[in-house]
Amino acid sequence: MFGDDCSSACSMEECEALCTRLAVMVNGRFQCLGSSQHIKSKFGEGYSLVVKLRAGRGEQQGAVEAKTRALMQFISSTFPTSKLRDQHHGLVQYQIGRASGLTWARLFGTVEKNRSKYDVEDYSVSQSSLEQVFIGFARMQRRAK
Repeated sequence: MFGDDCSSACSMEECEALCTRLAVMVNGRFQCLGSSQHIKSKFGEGYSLVVKLRAGRGEQQGAVEAKTRALMQFISSTFPTSKLRDQHHGLVQYQIGRASGLTWARLFGTVEKNRSKYDVEDYSVSQSSLEQVFIGFARMQRRAK
């Protein structure tokens, strides 16, 4: 990955901080050119959703597991493009693909509206990172013979 403000290859953090435009090449061909936000929006895998459930004092492990299962069922049915990435001790992490009509506002609004129903202590929503996008492009790279 090369940026217009970087004289050579940079780390992902450096690219986001220093470069106004980035270019990605795969197998010697340009795949994209634009700002880091444009590239993440166009080529990213959607959103990352991390939800932490509230665990009461003395709450049995089975109760936490039941709450977690209910939350996971809700996320899967509400966001059909979601993929479970991690789950442990009342914490779940999903990758939610770009579905038609899914916006930041709808995603935040849906989680916020159901926060008390599923006993959510905290949650975060983030966009795919530049590094995740770059890894997706790197998968397309053919090996040199």
